[in-house]
Amino acid sequence: MSPVFALPTEPSVPLYIVSPDTLPAVLDALPEPSRAWAVAQGYKPTPGAAIALPDGSGGVAAALAGIGSGDARARGRFHAGAAASKLPAGAYRIANDIDPTLAEETALGWLLESYRFDRYKDQSAAKARLIAPANIDAARVTAIAEGECLTRDLINTPASDMGPDELEAAARALASRHGAEIAVTSGDALLDQNFPMIHAVGRASTRAPRLIDIVWGTEGPALTLVGKGVCFDTGGLDIKPASSMGLMKKDMGGAATVLGLAHMIMALGLKLRLRVLIPAVENSISGNAFRPQDVLTSRKGLSVEINNTDAEGRLVLADALALGAEGAPDLMVSMATLTGAARVAVGPDLAPFYTDDDSAAATLAQSAAAVADPVWRMPFHAPYEALIEPAIADLDNAPGGGMAGSITAALFLRRFASPAPYMHFDIYGWQPTAAAGRPKGGVGQGARALLDALPKLLGQ
Repeated sequence: MSPVFALPTEPSVPLYIVSPDTLPAVLDALPEPSRAWAVAQGYKPTPGAAIALPDGSGGVAAALAGIGSGDARARGRFHAGAAASKLPAGAYRIANDIDPTLAEETALGWLLESYRFDRYKDQSAAKARLIAPANIDAARVTAIAEGECLTRDLINTPASDMGPDELEAAARALASRHGAEIAVTSGDALLDQNFPMIHAVGRASTRAPRLIDIVWGTEGPALTLVGKGVCFDTGGLDIKPASSMGLMKKDMGGAATVLGLAHMIMALGLKLRLRVLIPAVENSISGNAFRPQDVLTSRKGLSVEINNTDAEGRLVLADALALGAEGAPDLMVSMATLTGAARVAVGPDLAPFYTDDDSAAATLAQSAAAVADPVWRMPFHAPYEALIEPAIADLDNAPGGGMAGSITAALFLRRFASPAPYMHFDIYGWQPTAAAGRPKGGVGQGARALLDALPKLLGQ
C-alpha cells in the first residue's frame, strides 16, 4: 500500500524546514524549552537532520527538518522528507513559509521515505505522517508517489513471484483501475502475430513469453511507452556469472517504470492517448533456447545476428518498438535496464537518455532539475552505426570490442522505432544504498522528469 498524507483535521505538530540561514530565526520564535533543547543537542540543519523538540511536559512541541545549503544541499534530494523515518509517531504540518517547489519536494520525499517493501516480512514503518502543505497539488503528489511505489514493488518482488504471468496480472490490475483496454499475446501466438524475437528470447522458459498492450485515452497527442520486461535474465546460453545474476530480478525495471508512469498519467487524467507495450519474458536455458550466431528475423523484417544471448533486452524491445511505430505516435519512449555500459558511464543515480531532438532534450533536462529526478543526455552517435552491422545479417545484437555499449544498444533500438519521434532511457532501476526518499532496492528513474516534461514534449 502506498503511503498517504495525514488528514488536515488531525492534531498535528508544527514542523520547521530549516537551513543554516533560517535556523536562528526559527529558534528565536520557539518556546524556551524547545529552543533550549535544540541548542543543548547541538542541532545542525544538515541535509536530512531531524529533531523533535519537547514542550516541557513530555510532549512534542515542534520539530525541525534540515535541508542544508549550497553544495551540501545540491548533493542529494528529498532532504526534509527524510524526517518521516526519524521523528516520533504523529501528524506534522509545515509551519514556516517555504516556496512551493521545496514544499512539493518535501511532501513527495516524505511519502517516498515512508515506503516499505513488506511482502515477505514486517518492516519498521515510518510513523510520522505529514499533512499536505496548502501550497501544493496534493492529488498530483499522491499520484506520483503511488506510481513510484508501484514501480518499487514490482522491481523488489523476486522472480519466483514476478514472472511474465505476474507482470501481466499487475498490468491488468492497473488497466482495470483506470478503465484502460488491455490485450495480451502469449506463447506461440507471438509467432502468429509476428513477434518472432519476443518469442525466441522467451521460448526456453517454462513461463510463456508475451506482449502486453495497454491503451487508454481518446483525445490529445499519442504517447507510446515501451518497457523491457525481462523478469529474470540468466544470460541464456552465454550464461551470466553468479556475480552478475544476483540482481537480475530487476531486469524488468523498464516495464515497472513505464507502468508506474502510466499510473501517474491516468490518475492525473492527462489529455493524451496513451499506449503501453511490455514484452514480458524470462531469458532461460533449455534445449530450445536461442543460440549464439543464430540469425533472427524481426517484426520489422530486419535480420539480427545473435552474438550474445545476454543482449536479449534489445531483441524483445525491438519487436515492441516496431509495433509501436506502426501506430505513428507523436512520441515513443522506451525504458530498459539495458546495459552495464550505462552504469560505468554515469553510475546508478543518473538515468541516461537518448534523443535526436535537441529541444526535447533541453525540455527534459529542465524538468529533471525541477522535480529532482536526474537524467543525462547521451548521443545517438552516427559513426557507431557501422558497429551494429555484421557481415551476414542486417544488425548485430552485441558488437564486439567492448566499447560504447550503451550507445550501440540505443542505435540498435532506434532502427526499430523509426520513423516515430523517439526517446530511449537506459536506466538502472536500483538504489544500491539507502538515501532520503529512496530505501535500498527497486527505484523508478526518469518517470517523474518525463511526466513534468510531457506537455511541452507533446506540444500541449
